[in-house]
Formats: sequence, C-alpha cells, structure tokens
Amino acid sequence: MLAAGTLLPLGGCGVLDHGFLNAAGPVADETRSLFLLVCFILIFVAGPVLVLTPIFAWHYRLANTKSAYRPQWGFNWPLEGLIWIPPALIVVVLAVLLWRDTHRLDPYRPLASAQAPVEVQAVALDWKWLFIYPDEGVASVDELVFPAERPVHLSLTSGTVMQSFFVPRLGGQIYAMAGMTTQLNLAASEPGRFLGENTQFNGIGFQNQKFAVLAQTADGYAAWLAQARASGKTLDRHAFKTLSARSTLAEPIRFGSVAPGLFPAILTLDNPGPHAGHAQGHR
Repeated sequence: MLAAGTLLPLGGCGVLDHGFLNAAGPVADETRSLFLLVCFILIFVAGPVLVLTPIFAWHYRLANTKSAYRPQWGFNWPLEGLIWIPPALIVVVLAVLLWRDTHRLDPYRPLASAQAPVEVQAVALDWKWLFIYPDEGVASVDELVFPAERPVHLSLTSGTVMQSFFVPRLGGQIYAMAGMTTQLNLAASEPGRFLGENTQFNGIGFQNQKFAVLAQTADGYAAWLAQARASGKTLDRHAFKTLSARSTLAEPIRFGSVAPGLFPAILTLDNPGPHAGHAQGHR
C-alpha cells in the first residue's frame, strides 16, 4: 500500500508517457515486454524478503518468550533446498530470457519488413543532431522524419566528443563516437511525434540537445522531402564547418542537397571543422 501510494502523485504528470512503457514501435514494445517479464520474475526474489523480514522481526521480538529456542540447531535439508533451489531456478530462467532477447533486440539487427528501410546517416554535434538521407539527397538538423510502419536504419558517428542517441518510445540507446560508426534500427507503429535526445553529457548546451522525431504517412513523408528539396540550401563541407560551431538552434534546418561523400569525410575526420582536432583526441 505504501509503494502504491508513492506512485499516486505521478498519475497526472504524464512522466511515463515519454518512455518505453508507452511504446510506439516494435523495438520499444519488445523492450517493454521483457522489462515487465523480468520485473514479474524478480517479485519472487524481493517478495519473500519484504514479507518475511517483518514477520521474523515480529516473531523473534524480545517480548515473545514463547518462541522456540534451539541453540544447537545447525542444518535442515528442506530449508536448505528452499533457500538455494528457487534462486538458482530464477537465475537460470533470467539467463535464458536475457540471452535470447539480447540477440533479438540487437540494435544492429535489421527489422523484419516487406519494405526497404529508410537509410539515415546521423552525426552528433555540439549541441545538435545532423541527419543525412543519402538515398534522397537531403538533410536536416534537429529533425528526424521517416514513414510510419517502415524500418529506419541509422548509421551514427560524432563530429565531436562521444554522444548518445536515444528515442525512448521507439527503441534503445546507442553511442555515437568520432571516427567510428554504430548502427541502430527503429520503426514507428503509427504516425506520431516523439522526443529524441542526447543522453551523454557533452557540455553546457547538453540540456537543449533534443530533436523532434516525426513518423508520418507515406504522403506526409513525400511532402516533407519536397519541402526539404525546395529549401535551396546545400550541405557541403563549408556548410558543415559552420554547422559544427557549438550552438543550439531555435528551429530545425533542412538542406535540399548534400555534397557527395560528406558522411565518409566526417567519419574519417577529413573535414576541417572547428573541433576536428578535439574529436581526433577522443577516438
């Protein structure tokens, strides 16, 4: 009752709406199912302790002079079995579940779908995120857009220090590091707007390094691509150098074209951005 009472103040603030407990994609949904299953199993670990501790304290209180006193008691097979066998079974069950789902939820593992994934190259900057769409020839800053019910494959790197990409309602967290590439596969089950953020502290603008994640209908995604191409802006090395300056943006930026080979240049630290040397030191 006390534990339930402590959760009541959270009922009206919607704090759980932004995390994986309110999953909006298949990866987050499987993560939530695993989390709840593990919590249920762990009840059999914490439950007996929470129940029996006050019972023992009450039974063996100083005022209870009628309790049995056995100073020579040393061993009991049924009691030893009760102490060791259930915990051992719990460890085995948890090991099997976690081994299975760790492989099933591998962020590098492509999501099963009849549609080809949307390819996105994500670059972490201070304090913003750059998203390049190599197949579409467009890019955006602080705005990740893709069709709902279609997988998204992200290749991530950093143009500065190590950072962490996280969209809680759609999937897991993964790091982005300078000179390296990590991968993440996501999908949204239906159109919606979600919160994306960097969860690795990287300086004074860290608290503002959040971005909008928009899962749209196929027509909405096509319209967004058309708007991006109509922006007239080109993301080349000079534009990336300007973008790399430490700053936060008041609103997202879209680029209608992207210079060929920009992402590999960022990955190999071949682009002379403001913090190229700083990023080189964190490889």
